[in-house]
Amino acid sequence: MECWGQKRDQPRDHEGEAMKGELTAIIEKAPEGGFWAICPEVPGANGQGETVEEAKESLREAVALILEDRLEDIKRGLPNDALQETIVIR
Repeated sequence: MECWGQKRDQPRDHEGEAMKGELTAIIEKAPEGGFWAICPEVPGANGQGETVEEAKESLREAVALILEDRLEDIKRGLPNDALQETIVIR
């Protein structure tokens, strides 16, 4: 268990590998060319690119930024003894 103020490494699984999450990417052709991508599990997350891979990478970056921002936002105002733990969703 950790308190919010403690620095932590990236979560690891039981084999020591960096944990990963799998989310849905819905990708469609953009009328002006290229592709749009959204992630329905993370409201507001969207990406775009000239190729499908660029759109997916843009979406990955958007999801990471949104989740990081939400975590930092919720930490504001919490007591120093609040616990931070990692959960795994399967």
